[in-house]
Amino acid sequence: MIKQTLRSMLDRTHVYDFMIPNVADELDLSHGTILYLEGITVSFDGFKAIDDLNLYIDAGELRCIIGPNGAGKTTMMDVITGKTRPDAGSAWFGQRMNLLRMSEAEIAVAGIGRKFQKPTVFENHTVFENLELAMSSNKNVFPTLFASLSSEQCDHIDEVLEIIGLNERVKKEAGVLSHGQKQWLEIGMLLVQKAELLLVDEPVAGMTHQEMDRTAELLKTLAGKQSVVVVEHDMDFVRSLESPVTVLHQGHVLAEGSMEDIQNDQRVIDVYLGGH
Repeated sequence: MIKQTLRSMLDRTHVYDFMIPNVADELDLSHGTILYLEGITVSFDGFKAIDDLNLYIDAGELRCIIGPNGAGKTTMMDVITGKTRPDAGSAWFGQRMNLLRMSEAEIAVAGIGRKFQKPTVFENHTVFENLELAMSSNKNVFPTLFASLSSEQCDHIDEVLEIIGLNERVKKEAGVLSHGQKQWLEIGMLLVQKAELLLVDEPVAGMTHQEMDRTAELLKTLAGKQSVVVVEHDMDFVRSLESPVTVLHQGHVLAEGSMEDIQNDQRVIDVYLGGH
């Protein structure tokens, strides 16, 4: 027994229990809803960044979140990913995972991925290596640091490369990619981790019109397979996604509906769209 323990301590490929985030429950989508936010309130020094927010995202849904600066969009994503704990309310991932009792690492392992506005790819590594580093093995990253990829994992990377349109640049270093291509690569890094819910923050900021069109196609392709929440200020891009829209204002939902409904809502025009 002692020899076996010592052998495991010297084995660089050994994965210790404390290294693996504990996520006991499987994602339960039996009611068709992947994300429940109910009565969420977050205050910073007396200012309510989120005020009694209720939001529901269906499995496989593509949803756009819009609203003026300070509406609570970033704080909402911080709550979903475990970065910020609310003062009140509940947040559930599917039927059984209480996000407010989970760490940031546990939430990521459970299947929620976040892409920030600025791409965070490994610029000195190739496109393939970026996806390889992001690959999740048995729902934790540690074995992949030492083990070679299985044929199934390689097939999954190939599939993701096709989806994000970078299969012809697989051997290029990420640093030489265009801004739009880096954004697609980062989305691909979430896909190889098999994220079920993707939070995408202002994906088209700084993109060319051609890259914006390609990004819209990519996100619409993901809908139905993954649930995607897109926070965006570019109204032309939001229209191109042809998805339901939620408008946040002063930390709560002001309006929800199709883009046509939102454009004709006088409350939204007054607080936000009047400037767009």
